[in-house]
Amino acid sequence: MSSPLRILLVSARLDRHARQLLTAFEAQGATASLASLSSIGIDTDKPSGLAIPGFGDALPDAVCVRTMDGGSFEAVTRRLAVLHGLKALGVPVSNDASAIEICTDKSATSFRLKAAGLPSPWVVCAETREAAEAALNRAGGPMVLKPLFGSQGKGLKLVRDPADLPGPEDIAGGVYYLQRFAAKPVGTRWTDYRILVSAGRAVAGMRREAANWITNIKQGATALPMVEPDGELAELAVRAAQAVGADFCGVDLLRDTEGRAQIIEVNSMPAWTGLEQATGLDIAAIRAADLLARLKGDTREPETIASLPRAV
Repeated sequence: MSSPLRILLVSARLDRHARQLLTAFEAQGATASLASLSSIGIDTDKPSGLAIPGFGDALPDAVCVRTMDGGSFEAVTRRLAVLHGLKALGVPVSNDASAIEICTDKSATSFRLKAAGLPSPWVVCAETREAAEAALNRAGGPMVLKPLFGSQGKGLKLVRDPADLPGPEDIAGGVYYLQRFAAKPVGTRWTDYRILVSAGRAVAGMRREAANWITNIKQGATALPMVEPDGELAELAVRAAQAVGADFCGVDLLRDTEGRAQIIEVNSMPAWTGLEQATGLDIAAIRAADLLARLKGDTREPETIASLPRAV
């Protein structure tokens, strides 16, 4: 009898999502161990060059990245080097360091979407106020100023005029990331969509609705079921995941004032509380099953919604 597959679950903390993943891997016959990237050492005296808590001199069969610890530029660079190292040693890493680096950097994501020919609002990312002002003048309408490395809707600012721009000393890292404002309200409500992509297919989707244009669940938006399947949004989400090299990600999309689908962001470490509420699906079970299927060489076919695991 073969030994169970050993999964390293990388998470900055043992939050609800990490607990769900540990349970999901165990329920599907694997053993899962939790460690933060900050606790994994690079040690060239070890056979692999890595010191992974709980693994001794062995390597995991696969790595599932839930979240990364925050820290200095040097600390984050070292932690990403751990993920790069694991992949170089032949360990499947999901998502790998390259995908995380691209998705964490909004400008890199925008560049990849553009290179793939995918619809996304016009973006200018620059390090001078002059370049940001020129972008606003060219836009002929409002743009959203976003932190380059931000998430969960924090730090967003709608700017309509160059006078609204903060100075470089007042923005994160001194970098202006400006994205053309493409959202439109439906009556008094604002709405967009989050599509979850796993193993090359769209497995879940929700509509997010809010009283203002910031529609992140963490900012108070409501998670609602998508009233009807939207094949165009699902296809674009899958293509966006391919463009950034992610095998598990949340893709945010909306329809602009002319009804055209636009990809706004790609999140390589998405939370799924809202998706569970909107769909009733067990996202952790889907995540675990897809990674284990990859290890076993199974091809994941698109399931019907009814066949996907449900949350208890």
